[in-house]
Order: sequence, then structure tokens, then C-alpha cells
Amino acid sequence: MFLACALLVIAILSGVLLTFLFDRTAPLSARLCLGAPIGLAILAWTGFIFSLLFGMSATSLTLATMVTGLPALVLLNSGYRTKVSMSLSVARERMGSALRSRDRSTIAAVVLYVSLTIILGLTFGRAAFESAGAIYTGVMNNLGDLPLHLQVIASFSQGNNFPPQDPTFAGARFAYPFLCDLLTAMLVRAGADVISAMWLQNMALALSLTGLMHYWTWRLTRSRLAGLIAPLLILFSGGLGWTWVMMELHNSEGGLLALLSHITHDYTIGMSPLFRWGNSVTTLFVPQRSILFGIPLAIVIFCQWWNAISATGAEPQKSPTPETGSKVARNQLLAAGLIAGMLPLIHAHTFLVVLGVGACLALLFRSLWREWLCFFVAASVLALPQVLWLSSSGTIQTQSYLGWNFGWDHGDSNVLWFWFVNTGFFIPVLLAALLWRSQRFAIPHNLLLFYSPFLLCFLVPNLIKVAPWVWDNIKVLYYWYIASVPLVAWLLAYAPEQKQPRLWWRWAAAGLLASMIFSGMLDVLRVVEEASEYQEFDSASVEMANYIREHTPPQAVVLHAPTYSTPVFLTGRRSLLGYEGWMWSRGLRYPERAADIQSIYSGGADAERLLKQYHIGYILLGPGEIATGKVNESFWAQQHKAAQFGAYRLYKSKVEERNNQ
Repeated sequence: MFLACALLVIAILSGVLLTFLFDRTAPLSARLCLGAPIGLAILAWTGFIFSLLFGMSATSLTLATMVTGLPALVLLNSGYRTKVSMSLSVARERMGSALRSRDRSTIAAVVLYVSLTIILGLTFGRAAFESAGAIYTGVMNNLGDLPLHLQVIASFSQGNNFPPQDPTFAGARFAYPFLCDLLTAMLVRAGADVISAMWLQNMALALSLTGLMHYWTWRLTRSRLAGLIAPLLILFSGGLGWTWVMMELHNSEGGLLALLSHITHDYTIGMSPLFRWGNSVTTLFVPQRSILFGIPLAIVIFCQWWNAISATGAEPQKSPTPETGSKVARNQLLAAGLIAGMLPLIHAHTFLVVLGVGACLALLFRSLWREWLCFFVAASVLALPQVLWLSSSGTIQTQSYLGWNFGWDHGDSNVLWFWFVNTGFFIPVLLAALLWRSQRFAIPHNLLLFYSPFLLCFLVPNLIKVAPWVWDNIKVLYYWYIASVPLVAWLLAYAPEQKQPRLWWRWAAAGLLASMIFSGMLDVLRVVEEASEYQEFDSASVEMANYIREHTPPQAVVLHAPTYSTPVFLTGRRSLLGYEGWMWSRGLRYPERAADIQSIYSGGADAERLLKQYHIGYILLGPGEIATGKVNESFWAQQHKAAQFGAYRLYKSKVEERNNQ
């Protein structure tokens, strides 16, 4: 565990040191948030490259750590040592001065971030946990996603899956952004158990994202209060689901406190077909770990875009001069391009958003065309091999990713009503912020131009689907939300920051903020207070997983029914076919394999041939397989049973027996 923590610390500190090469003005607190995802991305990439050469071994981890730590060499330069020393001194001085003067905004920020850290720690602690030998999740939306991530992590840490083969679709190239789970696997190999490794990584990225939203909002608005509001809008996003509390109070004998002490359902998604937006933490960050890695990197890129535009004072028709900072802008956009180039195997949708929005900004701020060229060249050089890898697996039906679909996931509901119910007053306040024009509040022209391409992240997913499952359009939609949060937070902070604010406007701003975050707070509270618990793997399946891991070859193919809770997912061994929901949502051609699996379990004439064709070494028979009604017990009674734990039986195929002879 100590080595895993040390690995994370080295990566984060290295990323922090790299920020001194391209961001001259960020305070130390912001550098920690900027550097964390950068350092972790470099660690994941170097770990992947060395694992291709040496497997995920001690050699690979050592070399990856050494390369990740190379930014420490900047300290050999006296100029950079001075910058680092000054940054530390300024941070100490500001914090000391604020505490001595009892600055209310600083104290509020400290209290807020300590509270958010505790809440995030408890929430991610319920993402996966063990009890009485079984594995559970306390987040409903994580029920189907957790086993997938556990299988991918185990395939790298236990199954030596290099070069990566799809562990859920044996024999096919792994056309999936897997670096988030590979990084977790590195922490497992460094001594952490898989649940602790996921928690450590998730916390580092979630805290980074929280701080980055604060910093980016402050950079755009120069409002300290808006910077504090922005993380709340991100972490507790939700719509009008809180209105259900009013209705439920009529049926609750104990009143509001009794209702809140044992919340029985989510309030942002799933209450009815109308609620689809969900809460960021419980619907996106916990179950979809790759997006939690992609978003902080994207915000780092957005910050550098804005810094470059601000450094040059760029206008669409005004050419910058060296005196206005074009050299600084070039370094910032080059750094942004290098970060963007790492994205495809971290989170592909984030890469597409960054590329699309960046192209629009390059047209809007075309006076910086040389600087934008640096961005796109750097991004393309690093990203092209990954794009080719992802697009040439031969198992994906690309046509399933695109198609007309108006109104995202609105179903039969009116689209305008659908969006109002799902996001509440967020869109009305956003429109007010964009349209407001007064002497005291008006969004600057450059900021409006900067924001405008992000509107495509809302419009495009409302017109076409960009994934086989239309709900996955949220992976693009969410970037509209992220870009809009600073503007909404700025307008909400406007009244309280005035010297003589009107009381009614202050209360209106507080009420609007509460209405935007209350539903999300209820969903997070449900997880934190341990009101929900879902079993993923019972104790017998965990015992079977341990046996398979200890007694089968690392790259063995194990046959099982295509369910989401088979013990095979804990072993690192490969599945002929994983959960069909995963296959469909990723556009994989799987029906033929599904039919062949049924033929094998039914003991048909082709069973032996299919076992040989797919190189299946072991066959699992458990509750999931029996539930299909296709198992021929008399056929399997004649096969070699290798082990049994509870209701789970493992058979060794004749193919594997011949391989052992």
C-alpha cells in the first residue's frame, strides 16, 4: 500500500513541476490540481509502454516511475528553482495572512474543501466494498459498471494482458479507452488491493476536478465567490427531483428528518422515464471511471486555451505582437496539445470534444493561428496511433455510433419540459447570464466568443446520437454543462458580491443555487449514509475467483454466461463474451458468440468443436448459467470438474487438458 501511495505522490508532484513550464501565474493550490491529472496520465502512459515490453512487472513499474519523475530535473535550473520557491513562499504568506486576519472567504473555502473531501471520500468508499467475503457497491448506477472495471483491472494486473486483448471479448483487440483501469492495475501491482487502488485514484482525480473548476471559474470571471459556487454545481448537479420530497412528506410519519435519514431512491435519475440527467458523482464519476480521468485533463486544456487568449489579448481580427505574449501563448497551446494527445486511450469522447471545440476556437481566434498550429500538431502526433488502434479492431459496428436522434433521451416527453425537469433553473440562469447587459454585469465579448463553441456540445447530442446507447451522449453533453457552470456561478455570485446588494436578489440567488444542487445532494447523501447496498459477488463466487486466479494460466479463456456478476471478472482471465449490455453499448458484433455459448452449455453436437474453435480452457457453471435454462447437466456430468465452491462449478475443457499434456 505504501508503494502505491508513493507512486501517486511522485506522479502528482511531477505534474505540478511541469506546470511551471507553461503556466506562469497559477497559484500553488491550482498547480496541485493542474498537475495531478497530468502526472497520472504520464504515469499511465509510461506504465503502458513499459508493460508492452516487460509485462506489468516490477521492472515496468520501476521504469515508469523513473520516467514519470523526470520533471524533477527542472529543479537543476536555478530559474525554475526560484519559481518553485516563490510559489511556495507566496502560498504560505497568503494562507498565514488570511488566517491571521480571519478572512471570511478563505475560511469559507477551507471549510468547503474539507467538507467536500470528506463527502467524496465517503462516496467513493461506497463505490466498492467488501463485507463477509462478498463484494458490494453502494451506488445503484455502479451495479453494471463495477464488474467491467474490475475485469479490465484484473486483466492487466493478474492476466498479463499485453498487448491488450479485449478481456470481455477474447481474441479481439481492446478498442476501448483502458488507461484509467491500467493505472489502477499499476497501483495493485505496487501493493494496494483493488478496492483501495480504485479509491486512491478516484479521490486524486475527483479532488483535482473540484479544484480545477474553482480555478477555471476564477480565471474566467475573477469572482472568488463564483469559484466557490462552481464545485457545488458540478458535484451536486441535478434537476427538479427534489420536488418529490414535498410529495413524499405527506406519506412520511417522521417528517423531513426521518425521510432524509433513510433515502430509498435517487432523485436525479430513474424515478420516472423523464429523469435522465442524473447526478455527476453518482451517475458519472463513480461508475464511469474513464470520464473522471478525462474531465480534469480537459479542464487543464481549457485553462491553457483561455490563458493563451488572455496573454495575447487576442481578438478575431487583431494580430498579436511579441510584446503581447504570443511566445507565452505558444507554450501554453503546445502544452495543451500534448495533453490532448494523451486522451484517446484515456477517454475518447473527451478527445473528440477537445478537438472539435479547439477547431472552432482556432477559427474564432484565428489571429493566433501559429499558436493553434502548435496545439493541433502536438495533439495529432500523439493521438493518431491511438485513433488507428481504436478504429481498426474489426469487431465494432461503426454505423451503430451515429444516427439522427432529436432531443437526446427525452422519450415521449416534450423536449423543453424534459430539459427543464432534468436541469431545473440552470438553463434559465445561463440564458440570463448570457443576455444580461448592464453597467455592473455583462459577460465580456471575448468570453462570449470563448464559450460559444461549447454550445455545440449541447446542440449536437440533441440532434444525433454519438454512441450506440443514446444515453451515452451525456459524455459530450456534460462538457456543455462544465463550460456553462462558470457563467451560471458568476451570475449567482453577482448580488452577494455587491457592496450594497438588494436583499431580495441575494435571497433569490441563494434559492436558485439551492434548487440546482438539492437533488444531487440527496443522491450523494443516500450513498454517504449507506442507505443503499447492492451485492456484486457473493462469498462463494469470490472463492471461485481466487481458485481460478491461482490454478489457471494468466491468459486462459474461461466460458461463462454473459451476465455482469460472474466471478471470472475478478480473475484477470478472458471471457468469450462479457455482459451483453456492455457489448451493445460499445457497438460490438456479439450475437453469433451468444448463440455459440448456448450451444456449448446445451451440450450440442458442436460443443466440442466450438470449445476448440474459441480456445476455451475452462467452463464455469453457476447460478447465472443455470438461470439461462440451456445447461445440459448430463453432458457436464461427464466432463472433468476441476473445482466447486457453493453453487459454482469449474470444468476443464479437453482443449486445456491436451495443452497440459
